Amino acid sequence: MKAWQFTGTDKPLELNEVPEPKAGPGQVVVEVKAAGICHSDVSALDDPGWMALFPVLPRTMGHENAGVITEVGDGLEDKWKVGDRVGLSPVMPDGDALGYGQWDGGFGPKLVATDANLVALPDEVPFDLGAMATDAGLTAYHAMMSAGGAKEGMKVGVIGLGGLGYIGARSAAIVGAEVYGAEINPETQKLAEEIGLTDVADSIDAFKDKELDLIVDYAGFGTTTSAAVETLAEFGTLVQVGMGRLESTINTYPLITKQLTIKGSKSGTQEDLAGIYELMKSGQLNPPMNHIRHEDIPEAIDRLRAGGVIGRYIAMYE
Repeated sequence: MKAWQFTGTDKPLELNEVPEPKAGPGQVVVEVKAAGICHSDVSALDDPGWMALFPVLPRTMGHENAGVITEVGDGLEDKWKVGDRVGLSPVMPDGDALGYGQWDGGFGPKLVATDANLVALPDEVPFDLGAMATDAGLTAYHAMMSAGGAKEGMKVGVIGLGGLGYIGARSAAIVGAEVYGAEINPETQKLAEEIGLTDVADSIDAFKDKELDLIVDYAGFGTTTSAAVETLAEFGTLVQVGMGRLESTINTYPLITKQLTIKGSKSGTQEDLAGIYELMKSGQLNPPMNHIRHEDIPEAIDRLRAGGVIGRYIAMYE
C-alpha cells in the first residue's frame, strides 16, 4: 500500500510503498475511511523544532482518523471486533501519538492502533465528521467543556473561529451558553449565525461590557491572550489552547484584582471524543469541511500553509 511519509524538515511528503500493518497483542488494524489535515502537519514539515517528535524516519503522518477495524489482536477480542466503526483518539498514554514517534498515522490506507485510541463511532456520525472530531473536535471540546466547564447560562468568549474555534463555540451554544466570538477573517465571521453566536467582532475585548465568565483562546497570538485577560469578568477563567505565538505579555492588574484563573489545555481524552460524538450524533454539530482525495494531501497542506482556508480538509478513502 502507498502512504504519504515525513522524511525531514523542509522536505515534501513522499508517497512510498509500505507494508500492510499487522495487529500485535493489544492492537487492532483500522482501515482508514477519512483522515483530517491539520495546521500542525504544516508545522511538522516546516519547523525543525518538531523533529524531536520523529525519532524514526520515514513516518506516515496523519493524526485525525476514522475507519473500520479489519483485524483484532490478542487481548482485545472481548472489546472490539472486525467491522466496528471507530474514531481514533491520537494520543497514547505515554504521550506518543498516531502519526508521530513510533506510530504510523492515517495518511496511508491502514494503521495500527491500541485500545487507548479506540472510540466507537455512532452509525449516525459519518466518517468525515468522525475524523475531524479526533483532533480539531477533541481538542476544542476538551478545552471548552472539560477544562472550561461551559454550561447553560454561562457567558462564553471564543477567540478564533477556525477549525477548533468553530467546534468549541458551537458546542457551548448547543449546551445553552451565551457565546461571543472574536475572528479577524471577515468570511469566517459570516458563520456567526450558523455557529449560534450572540455577537462577533475582530477582537474579544469588544465584549468587555458583557462580563464573560469564560474565554477560550483557540488562536494564541499573544495579543489575543492579553485581550482575554482584560475582558474577563471577576473570577473568570481563560483557557489557552492556541499556539500561534508561544509567549504573551499580560496585564497582571486584572489578573490579580479580578482573581482570574488561567488554564492550559492540550488535546483531550477518549471520554471527550465520545462526548463530541454525542453532539454530532444529534445533528446539531456540522462544522465546514472540504473533501479531498488521498493523492491531494500534499496540496491541501500547501493551502493550509498559505492561509485563508475555511473548514477542515478531510481526505476520503474509497
